[in-house]
Amino acid sequence: MDKSSGLLKFFQWICRFNFGNFEREEFKKFLRMGIIFALIIGVYWTLRPLKDAVFIQLVGSLQLPFAKTVSVIALLPLVMFYTKLLEKTSREKMLIILPTFYGVFTLLFSLLIMFAQGPSEEIASRSFLASIGTQIIGYLWYLFVESFGSLMVALFWAFAADTTEPTHAKRGFPLVVAIGQIGGIISPYTIGGLPHRLQCSTDALSILCLGLLILFIIPLVRYFLRATPQKWLASFQGKNEKKVEKEQEPGFLEGLKLLLKHRYLLGIFAANFIYEVVVTIFDFNFKIAASNQYAGVALSNYLSIYGSSVNIVSLLCLLLGISNVTRFLGVGTALAAMPVIVGAALLGFLSLNSLTFLFVLMVGSKAINYALNGPALKQLYIPTTPDVKFKAQAWIETFGSRSSKQAGSMFNMSLSPLQSSFGAITGKSYYLYLSGMICFPMLAFWLIVAIFLGRSFKKAIKDSSVIC
Repeated sequence: MDKSSGLLKFFQWICRFNFGNFEREEFKKFLRMGIIFALIIGVYWTLRPLKDAVFIQLVGSLQLPFAKTVSVIALLPLVMFYTKLLEKTSREKMLIILPTFYGVFTLLFSLLIMFAQGPSEEIASRSFLASIGTQIIGYLWYLFVESFGSLMVALFWAFAADTTEPTHAKRGFPLVVAIGQIGGIISPYTIGGLPHRLQCSTDALSILCLGLLILFIIPLVRYFLRATPQKWLASFQGKNEKKVEKEQEPGFLEGLKLLLKHRYLLGIFAANFIYEVVVTIFDFNFKIAASNQYAGVALSNYLSIYGSSVNIVSLLCLLLGISNVTRFLGVGTALAAMPVIVGAALLGFLSLNSLTFLFVLMVGSKAINYALNGPALKQLYIPTTPDVKFKAQAWIETFGSRSSKQAGSMFNMSLSPLQSSFGAITGKSYYLYLSGMICFPMLAFWLIVAIFLGRSFKKAIKDSSVIC
């Protein structure tokens, strides 16, 4: 007991500079929450490179933009089912139902991919019907992983926002993200690169391990709810919350209605949308360059190293005190810094073109987003009603993220026609020129939106009121 108490004090001492002073039970709550998030992020960041690597081998790299476009349509019935469950079940049960669904289906995909994946020569020599079946598995796998990133992560943060008060979230959410990065560092390298190190011909072993890890989220959630005192599970209560709840109507479209009704939610949507459009353009070029140098499980291993690198840099940013920007300068400053940083990254993307540079660019863009922009955006949901936290947030982070990736993917689809019309080098030049013409005005608008969101959040917290 003394050892445990001493270890807890040691961690509190380490976290004090970066995140602030915690009460004992408060620190234990965010520590438990961080462990759950570490598992979710570890699985997510291992699934992401496997999603792209398996799809590229089974279907082809040039189909990636089309797959992102299809994912928006395919997610509609899934979000409909998710919203219906939110109306009928508690937040605690949702954190058991969703991991069960994804855990079981991940195990099923491990069997399918074991038969579908293999050496590139073997895939190329398959009959027409077998080839079609292989491509269907590739698309289903891609859509499945996309839905996990949208729903599972959104559900966790909705639960976190609904059980945390604003003053505690300022220091607690960055701590949760920091612990989450540890999972994002360990899991992609150890599990994602396992088949390559064991010289397996498929990624089935990695996917099997991930299915088991997803199911392990369930006992962790139950322990969190049992061990955390009710005092530390209280949510933000604003002066006009009851009035807003009475005005809302139940139903699947409620999240969309809330989104379209409130400028604040549209602002959050715009911040997510513009970031994802720009990064989707970066990401497509990075994946094309990587697939030209690596194939099969070697590509999975390379992209897994990329996933671990993103989380290493994110963790370093947090440990070096990047969360102090939010603590001392406010949420608005953290939000406004991101479009400026992405703008600088865009200049580099338009100037240089190599796999090494694209690797560094993607790692930096993703890491700073997760360490600085992500926790700030999550805090924006605190002065809102439970329906906004769970339903509108699902629309923003599912369809907002997917539609932004669709927009970026539709632009990426222009690369192949441009190269066909003007040649590889000239076509690529036109593509980069159009990228700058489209992205820079969007970044300027994002900066304006970030300032508006920061001011609205600050006013709501000061007045102890609910924005929407």
